[in-house]
Amino acid sequence: MYDRSTREQTLALVAQGRSLNSVSKQTGISRFAIRSWQTRVEPLSRRTECPRCERVPRPPEAATAYAYLLGLYLGDGCLSKQPGRRGYALRIACADAWPGLIATCREAIKAVRPMNSVCNVQCQGCVMVTSYSHHWPCLFPQHGPGKKHERRIQLDAWQQQIVDDHPWEFLRGLMHSDGCRITNWTTRTVGGERKRYEYPRYFFTNRSVDIVRLYTDTLDKVGVEWKSGRQSRRAENISVARKASVALMDQHIGPKY
Repeated sequence: MYDRSTREQTLALVAQGRSLNSVSKQTGISRFAIRSWQTRVEPLSRRTECPRCERVPRPPEAATAYAYLLGLYLGDGCLSKQPGRRGYALRIACADAWPGLIATCREAIKAVRPMNSVCNVQCQGCVMVTSYSHHWPCLFPQHGPGKKHERRIQLDAWQQQIVDDHPWEFLRGLMHSDGCRITNWTTRTVGGERKRYEYPRYFFTNRSVDIVRLYTDTLDKVGVEWKSGRQSRRAENISVARKASVALMDQHIGPKY
């Protein structure tokens, strides 16, 4: 007998498109067992209550956690439905270098869907924080075929209201997925002597024009000044470098850890 966590982690490997044979070799679990879990998924992704499926739809109760998770999803998240399975897998890619991000991502998912379990699937250089539910598309209506930067991304009214109420959590999720805090340096001549100065700066990079707009619109609402930098690989870089704005970002977001 295998516990629920083992089954979920194994099915998450299969959800990545790997063959039953390769997953079986890696985990030591027979292909027969894995196949039976695929066709008997009700205990793993049972139908549960969803605030968006009620007669009068309502937003998630854990609005703060949802705002953060929405930012993570728009940056490094995806939803997928695998053949032969009911329900959807929410996967958020978190780099191994940021264990605090992995833990915070797990906490946000559990806060938004406390009845669904969360598992970590190790990939090369990152962890896919994964959770199965029938209702992830209800909570993330931006889900659709193709890559996010190749289709229109627009928040529903209820999502926009959550972002308006919790703008810093939304920005934090976006920064933790596609952003970074770095230290830049420059030199100046003072009294005839060349001196080096260092200063912090935040960068956000994304290929989706719509997601970048959501980021900059929210920065405007919280009073953070920003500049659009050079495009790299067709991705737009948004820079926050002014001292007062960096101080605001440090107060509410800070570096990843």
